[in-house]
Amino acid sequence: MLKRIFWLFVLLIVVGGAAAGVLYVRVNKPYRGYATPAQDVEIPQGAGSRTIGDRLVAAGVIRDSSTYRIALYMSGQGRRLQAGEYRFDRPMTPFEVIDKIARGDVVVITVTFREGLSIVEMSKIFESHGLGKAAQFVAAASDPEPIRELDAEAKDLEGYLFPDTYPLPRKTDAPQLIRLMVQRFTHALSPDLRQKAADRSLSIRQAVTLASIVEKETGRAEERPLVAAVYANRLRIGMALQCDPTVIYALQRAGKYTGNLKREDLSMDSPYNTYRYPGLPPGPIASPGRASIEAAVQPAQANFLYFVSKNDGSHAFAGSLDEHNRNVHKFQVEYFRERRAGKQP
Repeated sequence: MLKRIFWLFVLLIVVGGAAAGVLYVRVNKPYRGYATPAQDVEIPQGAGSRTIGDRLVAAGVIRDSSTYRIALYMSGQGRRLQAGEYRFDRPMTPFEVIDKIARGDVVVITVTFREGLSIVEMSKIFESHGLGKAAQFVAAASDPEPIRELDAEAKDLEGYLFPDTYPLPRKTDAPQLIRLMVQRFTHALSPDLRQKAADRSLSIRQAVTLASIVEKETGRAEERPLVAAVYANRLRIGMALQCDPTVIYALQRAGKYTGNLKREDLSMDSPYNTYRYPGLPPGPIASPGRASIEAAVQPAQANFLYFVSKNDGSHAFAGSLDEHNRNVHKFQVEYFRERRAGKQP
């Protein structure tokens, strides 16, 4: 009897050792049980470790539940697993899979909003990346609450959605993205910039409004402080800003912009029409980048009151109307006359 018990014990040890050896190999061996080039696995918010394991096994990312449980126990990361959408595109060991989920290495979409876009223009980019409908983005950006502490007068978030590149989980909705963009804006608007605005007697709203105009008027970094100086000088002497982008913004809000600004458009009755109404418009007309904000609160020391396009992305600046008229004749009248005559490319 003792001999039989002994051999049974030995058999159990052998079998157990063999099973342990198999499991050891499995938890350390890369595995891929799906036939597609990549496999996405959605981990719901609040899912327990067992639910997560079942999804990974069903998707062919981990061989079986036993392998998953042992790897999870050995990793010690059972409490760190994060919800989200994960993509697997190569054979991975169970430890690698668990580590990926514990790090929150979810599938991301990279969305870039360039400087100078309005809420409506940003909403189309949002929709084009499959994150939701443009109307959802506009609706979320219509709530000024996230910026209320900085701008109590804001009726929406125009100007306060910071232009940048955002890596986003595919399930990011409009309110989440809007909050992130406002947070990025408040970070970019450093205490130093806020103080410089206050030193010029500009509220945050006025500073961002001026910055948005600068952003729309020039894409050249070296010109931003000069453009800001032109408008700062006009504001100082009570001269109308006469800014085309503000009129275009008014037309867009009214659904009347055709892509070309006509002379009759300059008489449109809108508080954003800076040809008719003096001072800054009621609010920002686009989202400015940090460089334009810096220019708005610290413009160049220049006496310019006018500028005109040189048709190459740059501008000619002038301090007097006579000088400006000469620039207009050279860079607009003569330039287009020569183009019509076939002397310009």
